[in-house]
Order: sequence, then structure tokens, then C-alpha cells
Amino acid sequence: MKQLFTYILLLLLTAGNARAQSPTFHLPKWIEEAVFYQIYPQSYQDTNGDGIGDIQGIIERLDYIQSLGCNTLWLNPCFHSAFMDAGYDVIDFYRVAPRYGNNDDLRRLFDEAHKRQMRVVLDLVAGHSSDQSPWFRYSQQKEQNPYTDRYIWTNDSTICPPKFITGHFERNGSYRKNYFDCQPALNYGYGQPDPACPWEQPIDAPGPTATRTELKHIMDYWMQMGCDGFRVDMAGSLVKNDPDLQGTTALWHELRTHFQSLYPDGILLAEWSNPQKALKVGFMMDFIIHFGRTGYGELVFNETGTYRRDTCYFDLHGVGNPNLYIANLDDCLKVAGNDGHLCIPTGNHDFQRIRCGRRDSEAEVRTALTFFLTQPGVPCIYYGDEIGMRFIDGLPNKEGSLLPKGNRAGSRTPMQWDATPGAGFSTADLDQYYLPIDSACNRPNVAQQANDPDSQLNYVRRLLALRREYPALACRGGITFMQTGTNHYPLVYERQSGNGQRLLICINPSGRTITTQRECRQPIGRLTPILTQGDQQRISYKRGKLHLNTPPLSIGIYQLQ
Repeated sequence: MKQLFTYILLLLLTAGNARAQSPTFHLPKWIEEAVFYQIYPQSYQDTNGDGIGDIQGIIERLDYIQSLGCNTLWLNPCFHSAFMDAGYDVIDFYRVAPRYGNNDDLRRLFDEAHKRQMRVVLDLVAGHSSDQSPWFRYSQQKEQNPYTDRYIWTNDSTICPPKFITGHFERNGSYRKNYFDCQPALNYGYGQPDPACPWEQPIDAPGPTATRTELKHIMDYWMQMGCDGFRVDMAGSLVKNDPDLQGTTALWHELRTHFQSLYPDGILLAEWSNPQKALKVGFMMDFIIHFGRTGYGELVFNETGTYRRDTCYFDLHGVGNPNLYIANLDDCLKVAGNDGHLCIPTGNHDFQRIRCGRRDSEAEVRTALTFFLTQPGVPCIYYGDEIGMRFIDGLPNKEGSLLPKGNRAGSRTPMQWDATPGAGFSTADLDQYYLPIDSACNRPNVAQQANDPDSQLNYVRRLLALRREYPALACRGGITFMQTGTNHYPLVYERQSGNGQRLLICINPSGRTITTQRECRQPIGRLTPILTQGDQQRISYKRGKLHLNTPPLSIGIYQLQ
């Protein structure tokens, strides 16, 4: 009877929130103008000489970030942590990690960013804590206390289902982990509890209810300090065994209602890589990355890196296929409509950088950067991608960087401000991290590129300036790909604005000249080059077809009339 009541309550909550979504949930207008810059704090800028990046270092680099054309920062977790998973194992959600500074430093970052009309988004690890958290230690106690049901425990230590960890605890039970063993899952309940498993509590049980309340308090604490929103780690995983997402929808509708009632300009972003689900349950934006069948990996993952593939589209061999990405993007845009946003980042801390393996020249990297920064949605640059930092293979495990499929450390190396090894790792580690770069070629760095008009850094600045200048490249601009059959190269697509502006983008990331034709539904009178790279492309329009001659590693952005 209790389960029936819970199921009916879930239906009512979901239906009620769904009816209320249009008038209650709105999208802050500023997101449409946002350009994100992701910072991995420990690797960005060290100001106190301890070999670890800090918040003061981020403050000192705000003008640089703004000069790129970026106006929104996303910081990977900066809370007090055991750093067994680079900060994603939080000990205290209300305290800045001492290695980065203190809460006053973070408040100053918010203030300094706001003075520059910039915003700061924090990484919210909502699904788990560190096993060193006081909450988890209280939950291990034999006596009943307010934290007994904040985590998911079996009622017998001899019962250890998959993803559960057993050990020497006061209480008789095993705990559910979220990812690593050191990350016990916070209890948000089960969408479909199994009666045979009494630890699977419904979402309205006291434990999950208290967990939701605590999450609201955490969000309130940082928002009242000056934060502008959150990127939610593992956003779809909080409610367990929830195949129809009813419990997840009820959870995030409740949280978004609370959040927007207090902070109407705040934003909630999902790490889900499934906008079709993330936007439906109440998030404002989701990242299209490598989870699931998104096509992201097929674009840029090659034989080297965290996740490895034999072929990818942005490769000199020219044997990749962009169709999975194109189909997924089309579906995501239809689902999003005007109710949410997409973000296709240049990279992030969990997988390899664009400059990786044999894709190691500026010309090759620029083809991929041009693609990512001319897609619809909200752009996001991973720190260092703007100067062509490389993924460094073969590094040691660093703060939980090693996964079964590969090592993430190669994307987390110190930001290269100049030709001297910088912040982010201890002095003992620097030789291991930088030796492969020095032995290959000169290290790309900001100081070297800042005043060079042809540098990678200034190329990225030009691309972001084009997004501001041309409405067709804006967040809500339309996109039409002109890919047919097995004729995958070059990559040709049109961006359109509501006022009729049309831009054609043609990118040939392969190492050979390609002469081909593509169907073009709308007539073209004249093509005016806006930005070109490499040898000159020759493009003409005749009788509904584009005739293309594209040299290797050539890029063209053209205004159509």
C-alpha cells in the first residue's frame, strides 16, 4: 500500500510540475550570450609557490579570459576534498579546499568576475561525498542519528549487491558507491524500490527527503555568496533504479522551482550528455560529450587518449564519419526548442584534448576548433585549448585520473602561460609532465602567442568575435548540414539567423584535396569570405548544387547572398 501511495504521489508531482513548467520555469536571457571557459583549478595558476593552482590565480587571469571573448567561468570542484578523485570526493560542501584558498577568496572571485560583467558557475557534486565526510562517518554508526539514512546501506554486511562496498563499520551493512569506492552515494531514493531490498527507499522517505533539503542548503549557501549557478556532476544518477525518470523528474522539478524562486538569473546545467532527457527533467542546458551514442567521440577521439578509437572524423586520413553526431544534434535541437540549451565543448577534464596523438599541428587543431565554435548552442572552451595544449600520454595516475579505459591526467596538465613549467603539480611531477612536450617541439604558451596575429590564441579570439558579430552563428541560430551518402569530406553546413542572414562553413580536416558536389536547397547568389585558413577553397553554386574544391586542412566561412 505504501509503494502504491508513493507511485501515485510521484505521478502527481511529475504531472503538476509538467503543467507548471511553461509559466514557472524560464531561461535566463543571458545564457544566449554566454561563452563558457572551463577551469581545472589545481592546474590553472599558482600564486603562492606551492605548485598547485589557486583561486587568487584565477582572479589574476580574469582579464585574460575576458580577452578571449569568454564571459562565464565553470570551475571544476573547489570544495574541501580528499582529492582521491580530483575534488569529486567532497568532504565539506560548505568550505573551499584549503589548497585553493578560503571562502573569502571565492567570494572575491565572484565579485571580481561581476565587476567585469562575467559570471561564475561551480561544479556541484550532488550524488555522493567522500568516504571521509563527517556525514558518512555518522552514517556508519550503530545508533540511529540524522545521517543514518543519508547514504544507501544494506541491512546486513553479508549482503553486498553490485556497486556496494563492504567493510568494518559499526553498523551492520554495506554501502552503495557512485563511482570509486571512496565515493558513497547520497540517498535520493529509488524510483522503483524493490520490496525484497528494504534499503531501496522511495524518494519521499525521510532519508531522501533530508538529502534533498541539504542539497538546497548547499546551493543556497553559494548562490547567496555570489555564485551564478551550478554544473551538476552525474546529473541523471541521483535517483536509483528510475528507468522512466519519474523520480528524477520530481527531484529536479522541485530543485529548479526552489532555485529559480530565489535566484531567477541562476543557471542549472547537467552533466548527462543526453539533452533529450536532461532538459525534460528540468535542467536549462546539457553538454553533448562522449557518454552514449552522441557522435562526439567519432568526431575527435583517435588512437591516443583517455578513450581511444581507430578512426575519427578530424584526422588527416580522412576516413571518419560525422553522421552519428549530425543525427544526434538534430534530435537534441528539436527537443530543446526554446526551452533549453545545448553545449558542445572543445574538450573537458574527463577525456583527451583536441591536440592529441597524430593530430598535432595547428592547422589540424584549427579545423576542429572551427567546427566546435561555429555550432549552435552555448560554446565552451576547455582551458588551454585556445593555445593548442596537447594531451600528454603515458602519465602516472594523478588524484584518481586513471580509469579502466585510460588516463585523464594528460588533459589536466598545468596551463602554459609561458615557456617555463607552471602551476598545477608538484615540482617532482613537472619533469614527467613536461618532458614529452620538450622532446617533441616547443611548448605552446600564452606569452608566445599573445602578440602573434596568426597564433592559435588569436585565431580563437577571431572565431568568438565572429559569433558576436554574425547573428547566424548565435546560440539559437539554425543549422543545415549538406552531407550526402558516403561522401563525408569536406564537412559543409549552413548557419542561419531569424533575420535571413546565412553563413556557409566548409571544413576539410583531411590530408587530401577533395573535389565534390553537395545539394543546396536555397539558392546562392554570391559567397563573400569572412574567415579562411589554408590554401584557397573554390566554391560555386549552379542549379541547386554546390561545387567544391577544398585543399587539405582548409577552412572557409562565407556569407551567402
